[in-house]
Amino acid sequence: MSAVAAIVLAAGRSTRMGAANKLLCPVDGRPMVVHAVAAALASRARPVVVVTGHEAEAVEAVLPPGVTAVRNADHASGIASSLRCGLTALPEEVAATVVLLGDMPRVGAVAIDRLVALFEEAPHVAAVAPTWRGEPANPVLIARRLFAEVMRLEGDQGARRLFAGRGDVLTVATDDPAMAIDIDTPEALAALAARDSA
Repeated sequence: MSAVAAIVLAAGRSTRMGAANKLLCPVDGRPMVVHAVAAALASRARPVVVVTGHEAEAVEAVLPPGVTAVRNADHASGIASSLRCGLTALPEEVAATVVLLGDMPRVGAVAIDRLVALFEEAPHVAAVAPTWRGEPANPVLIARRLFAEVMRLEGDQGARRLFAGRGDVLTVATDDPAMAIDIDTPEALAALAARDSA
């Protein structure tokens, strides 16, 4: 059985959230980033690597035990540098990694484990990419065979741009709306709270 890791991207500057660091905003009484990290820890994925950057000390202070935190000194350049940091921190025996976003607090361990299971059933694939109602969703699984290409990305380019036109990317529709909910603005945070209380 192949080893599959998890990388939680938690380095962004939260520019659309105003003065607050969105990853530290409370959701259900816990900082937002803790939900993504807890989901990774509750899944089969190991190790769990958390990439920090903006306000790194504050973010690392709320992380639960059992994770490896790595700091991206170049986080202001965009998501590509955080992906590189996360991949560099993985042990050689890791065959793939699930990449989670720290601002998606409703993604659970079940969603992560489904990606892992799909990869184990088709270990030849370069990635497992979920969709929600026809639109790209997160997290995604990236196999080691794609790591070198991800390492060459620059700026605010995520790994998904590498999936287009490839025959070895497994695209799977999900019925889990949590995989389409990311929190970028105060309005989105308020909407999440309203949805939960409805």
